[in-house]
Amino acid sequence: YRAGQFTEQTDETGKVIIVTGSNTGIGKETVWELARRGATVYMGCRDKNKAEEARREIIEDTKNQNIFFIELDLGSLESIRKFVEIYKQQQDRLHVLINNAGVMLGPRKLTKEGFEWQLGVNHMGPFLLTILLIDLLKKSAPSRIINVSSIAHINGRINTQDLNSEKSYSEVGAYSQSKLANVLFTRELAARLEGTGVTANALHPGVVDTELFRNVKYIDTKVGSFVKCLVKPFIRPFIKTPKSGAQTTLFAALHPDLERVTGLYFSDCRPKNVSNRATNRETAKFLWTESEKWTGAPTGPLN
Repeated sequence: YRAGQFTEQTDETGKVIIVTGSNTGIGKETVWELARRGATVYMGCRDKNKAEEARREIIEDTKNQNIFFIELDLGSLESIRKFVEIYKQQQDRLHVLINNAGVMLGPRKLTKEGFEWQLGVNHMGPFLLTILLIDLLKKSAPSRIINVSSIAHINGRINTQDLNSEKSYSEVGAYSQSKLANVLFTRELAARLEGTGVTANALHPGVVDTELFRNVKYIDTKVGSFVKCLVKPFIRPFIKTPKSGAQTTLFAALHPDLERVTGLYFSDCRPKNVSNRATNRETAKFLWTESEKWTGAPTGPLN
């Protein structure tokens, strides 16, 4: 199985890029490749020790000293605002924002502000972060926003009557809703940023063997071990390594031909169709209005 590979050789010296959730998995591989290409990269991560360890490793390997870490917990609006404040003290430019961090499956729990955990971390947090950084992205145009979504968005629906999953909760349903939210947000963002030189695209990285699965039930049980032994040999050829999983992110973030391309969804380094629900402008506007309310993001036109 040959996944899409980003083979274009680009020099990213002078570019400033933020990658969230970048101390392990796809995020770490993304930072690593950006560092190799000379970019200045800010890692936004929750786990300080892991992030510093990853940062040291990347600097040592690439000899690129311009790799920085600022603490960021997307489950806390306060942490997001603090991250932006610190970033803006250190930088007055931002060429690419890669909203990579995410959580997947697990029992219903709440973020600091009481948002259903998957919707909060996967959508509400990145929504606020993006809106607070729009000014720098516009100032640095041409610039790009990359939202890591998932093929799971196809099964997602935005539950307008119970967005926070208070009446009923399904792990898979809440995850799929959050990933659909990523695509709806991306498309609406692209429309609202028209004419600014800032593009917004979403992507599916593939099924990647990362720590994202740490919350999935059964993995650490005897049943989980049995299932893994039984199933893994069959699905192994289709599971990507984190390095392979980072290829579409790099493609969307760096390919010179995509400088003006916006509002698309990529998989295996190619544009792909989204679900019908992901094209519903009314749902996108509903989600945007709710996201502004929930996060206290500044309202108003973006272009």
